[in-house]
Amino acid sequence: MDTLANLGDGFLIALTWQNLALALLGCFLGTIIGALPGLGPSNGVAILIPLAFTLGLPATSALILLTSVYYGAMYGGRISSILLGIPGDEPAMMTTLDGYPMARNGQAGEALALSGIASFVGAFVATWGLVFLAPQLVNVALLFGPAEYFALYFLAFATLGGVASRNQGKAAFAAALGLGIAMIGVDGQTGVPRLTFGEVHLYDGIDFLIAIVGLFALSEVFVFLEHRGDNDGASEGKMQLGRVTPPASMLKETSGSMGRGTIIGFIAGVLPGAGASLGSFLAYAFEKRLNDKKGTFGKGDPRGVAAPEAGNNAAAGGALVPMLALGVPGSGTTAVLLAMLMALNITPGPLLFTQQPDVVWGLIAALFIGNVMLLVLNLPMVSIFVRVLLIPTKYLMPTVAMISFVGIYGISGSTFDLIVMILFGLLGWVLRKYDVPLVPVIMGVLLGNAMEVNLRRAITISDGDWSVLVGSPLAIGLWALGIAGFVLPIIVGRYFRPVPQVNDEVAEGD
Repeated sequence: MDTLANLGDGFLIALTWQNLALALLGCFLGTIIGALPGLGPSNGVAILIPLAFTLGLPATSALILLTSVYYGAMYGGRISSILLGIPGDEPAMMTTLDGYPMARNGQAGEALALSGIASFVGAFVATWGLVFLAPQLVNVALLFGPAEYFALYFLAFATLGGVASRNQGKAAFAAALGLGIAMIGVDGQTGVPRLTFGEVHLYDGIDFLIAIVGLFALSEVFVFLEHRGDNDGASEGKMQLGRVTPPASMLKETSGSMGRGTIIGFIAGVLPGAGASLGSFLAYAFEKRLNDKKGTFGKGDPRGVAAPEAGNNAAAGGALVPMLALGVPGSGTTAVLLAMLMALNITPGPLLFTQQPDVVWGLIAALFIGNVMLLVLNLPMVSIFVRVLLIPTKYLMPTVAMISFVGIYGISGSTFDLIVMILFGLLGWVLRKYDVPLVPVIMGVLLGNAMEVNLRRAITISDGDWSVLVGSPLAIGLWALGIAGFVLPIIVGRYFRPVPQVNDEVAEGD
């Protein structure tokens, strides 16, 4: 009862005109920021921190503004993912796999509305989890050491083939390529440059945003240039707005996906350092393994939108648990929020709930309010968003290229990064021609550094004893799941996902 009483006090703090206005402003700005490819929630929150200080906001109001931007950007990233096939941020990458095909199939409005509803469900449930389960889940998070994190990342890579491609070999090659790209830069432990070829600009490594915009956005432009004479006008004919609300049958079909994605995403969010990217990936991977009996995932299956959307928004809420309770950021965005708390002379940790309860519970109450605001704000705007599809491809693709170049240059201010982005675009075009999935490349770039750091940390702590990698039941369980996830599809994959006999083309391709 004390928890509900504290939450009630939090609502009294959050339900002031100033805080409600800040939550609405944050949701609106976050949606716009998230829709711009390359920015994402962490950059959006970082950009608006000076605004919070300029306005002279108290601690609770400043956090309400920035967390609303956080949640708004998490949804906004889906707009470009679904409409243009360009992930607005890292977690939106999994939504692209089925969201963009839904838009191409004339279901853009349904995909956007479904993503909004799934985001609301994931974030709403995760906020309740933050209220009631924080102490218990913090204890679970403390079980994860460097060895367990390395095994968790291995599990993520081992299941890449099932997510991105039926060809495990191509998926493994793509993952290895991504890990190789992640190794570029100065070794953080020895200070030795790796794979930089004497280029000073590569000493800091390859920025994830450059890789994702190049592989997804520019490669789409190159594919369009290659086939511009083949389907000029044909693509426009296929682009239908469709419904702007998902039918009841679709909501019923995806309700289980939302529930499973929420649970998986929240657990991933609570683990410090895992974040929404891993949450959305694991949610999609699990859903594909469970339900992709007919090979519909990747071709516009609504469950492939609902699961990662619920997963990444639940992870966003879960990531606040270690930040508030332990002072350990659960994701890149919560690391920015943590810096904001420190700047306001607020020390996150176990004592925060007793020493400054007004800040914590006011923030949690604002999360509930912000979720409702996002749903009310974005669902009526779906019909506006989907009109992007009415723009002819010959005008849309130059716009995509312009947004890509302006976005990357605006973040880094480096022409070298633009050249690297073009190279990634060409790489993505080549990989598409050979049917090599792009998702494992991106996951390799995203998780490679964290995987290496945890491996080295585990070996250093154990004084060179490699058995530490299987030194706990949790690590052994993760290794077993990873090996099973990679080997089973190769050995008995056909029994779990049989190829329809009536499809001659698929049979011949196998």
